[in-house]
Parts: sequence; structure tokens; C-alpha cells
Amino acid sequence: MRLYSLSVLYKGDAKAVLLKAAYDVSSFSFFQRSSVQEFMTFTSQLIVERSSKGSRASVKEQEYLCHVYVRNDSLAGVVIADSEYPSRVAFTLLEKVLDEFSKQVDRIDWPVGSPDTIQYAGLDGHLSRYQNPREADPMTKVQAELDETKIILHNTMESLLERGEKLDDLVSKSEVLGIQSKAFYKTARKQNSCCAIM
Repeated sequence: MRLYSLSVLYKGDAKAVLLKAAYDVSSFSFFQRSSVQEFMTFTSQLIVERSSKGSRASVKEQEYLCHVYVRNDSLAGVVIADSEYPSRVAFTLLEKVLDEFSKQVDRIDWPVGSPDTIQYAGLDGHLSRYQNPREADPMTKVQAELDETKIILHNTMESLLERGEKLDDLVSKSEVLGIQSKAFYKTARKQNSCCAIM
């Protein structure tokens, strides 16, 4: 899972204006990095221009996903990530970034702004923090912990079933248990054996 680009744009009447962007192109070869970065900027602008105000969308291009969020006030954000990156986390990031940006940068500067003139330094930090969605997003972290717990529980049930076979031998050898208790155990064992635990 990887984030490659995080951009804030203004959706104008004719075209989208890039206000600020952060890129992580370290996974590309050194000679391709500037071209990849230009392509990501172009793609971000194109997606914002073709999206309507007040919309969210995810656009797939080969093994990449471009997540776009255009607010009703024409402020837009685009995340370019690999296809494994969770969409919910990408949209959470976009909403957070756009809220921060709108509080720190005057609305008057949006239509005429550029990456050189806009004073907003939060994108690089967000891009690096959200590289690992488990650490950045509490819901993803909880889901991962639940998945791990489910695996542990499944393994524990398997080990209990293995021990259950040995328990049969112990019950039959036991002198402490009465005849009725042994009969009850065997009946309960037969009743429970009809259902398989997954």
C-alpha cells in the first residue's frame, strides 16, 4: 500500500488550478521522477476538471487509483495511490487536508493561487503519516487488530479440538466420573460433532 501524490486544487470555471501538492516518487527510478510527478499533476487537474462540485470519486488507471473529492466551495483534493490502498482512508485524508487548508488559506487566494504563492506546509506531513493506513487511521487499525484476533481465535479452536480427542480417552479412563456422567459426555460429544467449526 502506497501513496504517491496528495494535491489541493481549485476547480475554476474553465480549468483546475493546482494550489499545493506533495509527492512521494522515491519508488520510481531517478530519471523518471520528474516525468511521473508532471503526469500526476496533469492527472489530478484533469480529474478535478471532469468532476462535479460536491462529489467524491475513485478513478482506476492501470494499477493506480486516483481518489478525488471536490467540495461545493470549489476546493478539491486528489490522492494518487496504488490499488491496494483503502479508499475510505484516502477520502478521510482528503477531507482532513481540505478542512485544514480552508482554515489556513484565505478563500480569496484560491482562484489565483499557485504552489509558490500558497503558504500551507501540511501536505508533506500528511503524505508521510498516511503511508501506513493502519497507523494513520484508527478504524483501519481496529480492523487489523480484529483480523489478528480472529486468526488467533481460529487457531485456539483448532488446538482445543485436537485436545478434545485426548479428552475422550481421559473420560473413558476416569474412575471419578460416574456412569451417568460418562453417558452425558458421550451424548453431548455426539450432538456437537454434527456441526463443523470454521
